[in-house]
Amino acid sequence: MNIKEAKETITHTLQAYFQKEENGYPLVPLRQQRPILMIGPPGIGKTAIMEQIVGECGAGLVAYTMTHHTRQSAMGLPKIVERTFGDTQVSVTEYTMSEIIASIYMCMERTGKKRGILFLDEINCVSETLAPVMLQLLQDKTFGNQKLPPDWLIVAAGNPPEYNKSVREFDIATLDRVRKIVLEPDLDVWMEYALLHQVHGSIWSYLEAHRDRFYRIRQEDGKKQFVTARGWEDLSAVLRSYEKMGFPVEKTLVEQYLQEEKTAAEFFSYYQIYQKYGQDYQIGQVLDGSLSDTERKAITRMAKEGTPQERSMVLAFLLAVLDQNIEQYFRERQIQKALAESRRQLGIFWGNDAGKTFGDWIESREKSLQIRTERELIRREKRQIEEAVLKILWKIDQEAKVDHESGREALNRRLEQVCEEETKRCDERQEGISQKLERGFAFLEESYGTGAELALFAANLTRNDRIRKFLGTYGCPAYTRYEQQLLGGEKLLKNRCRDMEERSKNGN
Repeated sequence: MNIKEAKETITHTLQAYFQKEENGYPLVPLRQQRPILMIGPPGIGKTAIMEQIVGECGAGLVAYTMTHHTRQSAMGLPKIVERTFGDTQVSVTEYTMSEIIASIYMCMERTGKKRGILFLDEINCVSETLAPVMLQLLQDKTFGNQKLPPDWLIVAAGNPPEYNKSVREFDIATLDRVRKIVLEPDLDVWMEYALLHQVHGSIWSYLEAHRDRFYRIRQEDGKKQFVTARGWEDLSAVLRSYEKMGFPVEKTLVEQYLQEEKTAAEFFSYYQIYQKYGQDYQIGQVLDGSLSDTERKAITRMAKEGTPQERSMVLAFLLAVLDQNIEQYFRERQIQKALAESRRQLGIFWGNDAGKTFGDWIESREKSLQIRTERELIRREKRQIEEAVLKILWKIDQEAKVDHESGREALNRRLEQVCEEETKRCDERQEGISQKLERGFAFLEESYGTGAELALFAANLTRNDRIRKFLGTYGCPAYTRYEQQLLGGEKLLKNRCRDMEERSKNGN
């Protein structure tokens, strides 16, 4: 199972376990609510999908790496209490609440979320003294004498034995009480994630051409060498930061993330060429239409004469620039819609309290955002949109004070004007992106004709969720035209295959 399928499985499990019958009892009885055990190589994204799932489901998340814990932190500390059995008073040992169970209750108190996931990583690498405690948890959903709160799903994760010498195999009795998911690296699934999260173009274009370099773990001369999905993503982040700050990217930097010598050396060489071609092709100006005819013809000729690797990089440049533009557009459109909604909210605020000012309203919104952030009730993307809106509202308030305006009508008028300006700017940006898409298709056709490069470009546009959303909302004549050609070619190919199969059956 790949990581995308695992995410879907866990999401459905969470929803099924939380669902109640009409009489209030769980649809899946508590005894049958098996914990999920994910076994997969390191760096594949097990922890990342937990954060995505709870964000999408509005659930809480308590995560622990079990190799960092002792028997005492998992079970609680022993304490001596006096008990009377019959006529005899004795001292007995009890335990304080488990640190892990206590963390769940604190999460519920802090966020207000009564349902969630307890994620226990590296569960099959725990110490010998902690192993029985983990088995008890998986079998009975209990730490010591403390049961897991209702409506909390246990998801445990571990590595296969070949990746970690500390792995302990679970016995059949334990495995028979969990839902075991075996994860395998899948480049195509990761590429969807990479495009959506704007992983550096040099990385995903390199991996498209060198698929066997995506995930590698091997041992050579007694030394472990490895490359993981986590390594590629973290390398992307540091490359972007180095480029933004003007720092040189050295081979040693790449080797710190890609810990296999051959892959690190090969990718570093690819990255250097990628950066050089990025300057040569001026894709931003190609899409803006700001090049002179002479410059455009020179770049088109260079593309036409380029190697297959160079052509792959050109497609990556085009996709990266378009995606950055579209991401910025959607963010600005969300801000514009939030500002428009603010006008309605302001009317309600003033209607409820005639004595409040425009500044009071902004402060109330800031306080609300702070509470939602502290309680983890708002996702990062929405929080950033709200922060941008608050910044605009404070600017309106400041400008009104400078102009000695404090009346509600004047402030409403200023807010309305800002909303109109934002709407106009978003509409202009949307039109500009549509033109860039047309120029991108035109450039590829001039450079390569209607061959494989154009087909791959159209396929990558479709594979990117953000770009696909833009195309579905606003359309693009060039994309529609080439998409129909591609579908027609695919249909023709299928018909030819069918004819060949029929001929084979008939002995022709």
